[in-house]
Amino acid sequence: MTRVVAVINLKGGVGKTTTTVALAETLASEHAKKVLVVDLDPQTNATVMLIGEAAWLQRNRTGGTIASLFRRAIEPTAPPFDLKRCVHEGASDVTSAHGVDLIPSSLDLIDLQDRLVTASARRFGVHSLVEILRRAIRQRLAAYDLVLVDCPPHLGLITLNGLRIAESYLIPTIPDVLSTYGIAQITKRVRDFASSSGARIAPLGVVATKWRAGVKVHQTTLERMRADAAAGRGPPVFETVIPEAADLAAAAEYIKEGRTLAQKYKGAREPYAALAREVLAAVEARP
Repeated sequence: MTRVVAVINLKGGVGKTTTTVALAETLASEHAKKVLVVDLDPQTNATVMLIGEAAWLQRNRTGGTIASLFRRAIEPTAPPFDLKRCVHEGASDVTSAHGVDLIPSSLDLIDLQDRLVTASARRFGVHSLVEILRRAIRQRLAAYDLVLVDCPPHLGLITLNGLRIAESYLIPTIPDVLSTYGIAQITKRVRDFASSSGARIAPLGVVATKWRAGVKVHQTTLERMRADAAAGRGPPVFETVIPEAADLAAAAEYIKEGRTLAQKYKGAREPYAALAREVLAAVEARP
């Protein structure tokens, strides 16, 4: 059974995209999983991490990104969406991550998001607008063990499209006040959305990123989140924490010649491996 997980946080800079890509590559490399990454974030960071800037630019010029799907939805004269052409097979510069595919993002999503809001008032119902992605790719999903959706840092229509195909969601966050402030809003909004759309979307868990053991606020915030989870006041919290590592920034650069997981993620290599095991156990435990 294909498992679909949306990765989301309302705050940028919390390691959302790096977590998405690291999980995809680790699950493919160490667990022989076939993984699809759907990049819905117009910053395109997951796309560039997985296929490099040159390949992304070529796809963006020729309509081979997810933007072509949303453009077609609001421009009937636009070229039809071709899912096969938009799936980049064999993404990732990790040589052992053979099972990672990608649907690339585009900067054009910024404009398209605004136009979708306008279009909803003129030509569409809100319900149909959140079904755009699901209707387009649902038949392809069965080819994968896991689908990871890298969502934009907001709860607009593009993000809701990502949530509509998901059965659970993961929240990467720095364990500090500002980064965790929106978690309650995310869980409430997703719960309300699931109820209104008839979907079943549950929080898979929160993962602490950029963890600094010597910083008191990180310790107290993580303790509070775990206490809230235990008391039923918040989503589950994974045991694994991802440490802040200066050399982790190099993971964002695509290396054409290829590299190993250890070369790409360096000091965070083992924590990501541990997180992948936790995530896999959590998704497989879902009914």
